Amino acid sequence: MRAVIQKSFGGPEVLEVVETERPAPLGGEVLVRVHASGVNPVDAAVRSGAYPLLGEPPYGVGWDVSGVVEQAGPGARFKAGDEVFGMPFFPRAATGYAEYVAVPSRQVARKPASLSHVEAAALPLAALTAWQGLVDAARLAEGQRVLIHRAAGGVGHLAVQIAKARGAHVVALASEPKHAFLRSLGADEVLDHREEGFLERVGQVDVVFDSSSQGTASLAVLPEGGVLVSIMEHWNTELAAEVEAAGRRFAGVSVEPDYASLEAIARLVDEGRIRPHIAETFPLEEAAKAHELIGTGRTQGKIVLTVG
Repeated sequence: MRAVIQKSFGGPEVLEVVETERPAPLGGEVLVRVHASGVNPVDAAVRSGAYPLLGEPPYGVGWDVSGVVEQAGPGARFKAGDEVFGMPFFPRAATGYAEYVAVPSRQVARKPASLSHVEAAALPLAALTAWQGLVDAARLAEGQRVLIHRAAGGVGHLAVQIAKARGAHVVALASEPKHAFLRSLGADEVLDHREEGFLERVGQVDVVFDSSSQGTASLAVLPEGGVLVSIMEHWNTELAAEVEAAGRRFAGVSVEPDYASLEAIARLVDEGRIRPHIAETFPLEEAAKAHELIGTGRTQGKIVLTVG
């Protein structure tokens, strides 16, 4: 099979397509014939060595996959022919940029029927990050107000839709050219984070979903008892202590595989309440170009590799 690997840290050019052995599923695993693989900022950070999550290369990057079960190991919860999507093994290597992946069957879920494989591959890591932050950690409830940083990005645009599906009032932060896009997703208020004093216009919110490493800056809009969800500084014990000392709750979120949440997300997708936005697609052979684009930090929605 073909797979994208890297043999050293570096720029997008270190990604190369190689021929390698097709994996075989063990007990409880399924072999998925991948149709599409999502590209995330963490992929580029791992590739460059900025976030040495997987240790020293060589290895394959990528986690988000959508495809069809080719073979099921003993005891797996899917059978050959089932369409599935998921984010297997994170934060360990999954080699998701490949024609086949063998994954634990409880780390994938049935693909939303209303989505193509390209759309489904855009969901797992970003949607699970938003879900685990807003639903599991913050326990966002109907009628609450939530502030979402970088709301037009891969995680942010799904966080907006998940928050709306929970019945929340959404205040979204993004540059002005992205405001119409965010309103189309259901954002109630959209503010430009580049404008001086933008936080003063937010008012009080119950939850801040921070995907931009703002530290304690957002505490100004959180009343006592409010929740600061951080996905970029989930490891920051000093920040956590400062937030807690101020009488707010800190929730650091490092995304993990979770088939039950994927199933809940899939239901909302098929109900028409969540839809991933695809910024651009690239064939597997152009993974380096996909990394160049995601490295700009200005992508609206998700980038996806098509496989096969």
